[in-house]
Amino acid sequence: MKSDKKIAVVDFGGQYAHLIASRIRRLGAYTEILSNEEPLSVYASYAGIILSGGPSSVYEKGAPLLPDGFFQISVPILGICYGHQLLMKALGGEVVSSNAKEYGPAILEIQNSDSLLSKSLSPRTKVWMSHGDEVVRMPDGFQIVASSDHCRYAFVSNESKKQFGIQFHPEVTHSEEGEVLLRNFVNLCNVGSSWSISQFLEEQIVSLQKKVPPGKNVFLLVSGGVDSSVAYLLLAKALGKDRVKGLLVDTGFMRKNEVKDLMDNLHHVGFDLTIWDESEIFYKHLKSEFEPEKKRRIVGDLFLEAQGKATDSLGLDSEHWLLGQGTIYPDTIESGGTKHSHKIKTHHNRVPQIEKLIQEGKIIEPIADLYKDEVRELGRLLGLPERWIERHPFPGPGLVVRMIASPESKPPVIDFSDLELSKKKAEVKILPILSVGVQGDQRSYAHCAVLNDFTTNWHELDECSVEITNFKKEINRVVFAPGISQFTGSFHYTKLTLDKEHSDILREADAIVNRILYEEAIHTSIWQMPVVLVPVGLRANSYGVVLRPVESTEAMTANFYAMDRKILERITKELLALPQISLVLYDLTHKPPGTIEWE
Repeated sequence: MKSDKKIAVVDFGGQYAHLIASRIRRLGAYTEILSNEEPLSVYASYAGIILSGGPSSVYEKGAPLLPDGFFQISVPILGICYGHQLLMKALGGEVVSSNAKEYGPAILEIQNSDSLLSKSLSPRTKVWMSHGDEVVRMPDGFQIVASSDHCRYAFVSNESKKQFGIQFHPEVTHSEEGEVLLRNFVNLCNVGSSWSISQFLEEQIVSLQKKVPPGKNVFLLVSGGVDSSVAYLLLAKALGKDRVKGLLVDTGFMRKNEVKDLMDNLHHVGFDLTIWDESEIFYKHLKSEFEPEKKRRIVGDLFLEAQGKATDSLGLDSEHWLLGQGTIYPDTIESGGTKHSHKIKTHHNRVPQIEKLIQEGKIIEPIADLYKDEVRELGRLLGLPERWIERHPFPGPGLVVRMIASPESKPPVIDFSDLELSKKKAEVKILPILSVGVQGDQRSYAHCAVLNDFTTNWHELDECSVEITNFKKEINRVVFAPGISQFTGSFHYTKLTLDKEHSDILREADAIVNRILYEEAIHTSIWQMPVVLVPVGLRANSYGVVLRPVESTEAMTANFYAMDRKILERITKELLALPQISLVLYDLTHKPPGTIEWE
């Protein structure tokens, strides 16, 4: 396809570069990801260019830039977040570190509805922010199109040159009219109708047939989730069922009855599946570990060892068998998979040994360019049953990343009295442990704030959560304690280890929650609901359970799900009936600044 029919996305290492590309594709225009160091002639050959966000600050030494003369190119340019700040600074504007970091929802007020890019946008529209720097002066020739409470230059334009800068992220589903804005840009570039999932399917079948020549077969690591199931069906369609085998490694960190359910369900759709029980080995190697990155690396390495044992046992030699994985795009981008990106977490299918095999051409990843919503669409095209497509995503490392074995950490002393939440009768305590989050495209490892159950109004709880994470940088998560109207005692820390005993506690809690989700028929309203075991309770020798239901489509961003309080009451009551559980917490954090999983 000629490049003048495509839109280029220049990747500055933000989490969202490929998400931008995915959104544009879904609007029917083909996109390609470029680095920021291409020759000018390459950029000039595209129909339009989008500059992505990124973790750097444009005023810092060594920040990624663009070649001289880039902004003289006569094609439409849209700068998003870091791309917006770079556009402003390069043309003579000014960018500084902001007093109020913005992570999460903001209201955009349109001041110029005649802009080529603001057509059909509502006068007030909800957008998603994730930035710590801001533009304080525009270059000559630019005008304000829209502002938010904390950001005067949230949307600016030079209409005659078709150059636009926006501080928010239109590519995430939480920017409610982001698609309208991106469609305006696609129309401005005069491109469309060059991308669809059915087209991807046709092209990928041809590609897989080239990558896996006759005489070679694929041995796929199957988790039972939608990704690996779709990867299996796609490989089977491209190569024939007899050339694809599935391996399910039982790590000991699976859900309750998961292995039996998977065997029953996957055999129905023709999977050739081998179960390999490695639970004792996983318990042995993980028992005393707590550091999130190390845990993920151990899981990735043990998966490979298990795969090696299984292939030897089944007689699958490396001459004739390639290793397959159901990796999707967020796994690679969050593992630091692009030039300027910061590592947020290493996915178990992106540990160094796997990366080496990828470079050697020994791994096949048929859906690595897709996002979860696209994988589900592909699954429908391939005939995967709807009940399987609707399954909540479950992490490859399983319950390993839902057991927070963090040592006790002294909470920082934080004054919350300067925040609005102090007027709402909200009390705030801080958990004595750390969890992973993502702030401004960078991984954070910080404390979690706990609110009392001071209101049944989800909007008020949301406001408190956003305010705390925006203004208190030591906090990357906010939860509340359903049923606890005021805190009377302190939290008790009880050491938690990654062994069968503690896995069984979490399995029971997870099974209770999932049973209730299905009984109350809300499982399809929730995109994913991690149930997390934490080493903190309200009495000695007991633990807490964190409920983390989120709404999302692509895992790059998410907002917490506002559950019916009667259902939450039911879940809380049943969890507290477990003898080892004395505390239930409900996660109110959006992504960013909190990751979906706690690790």
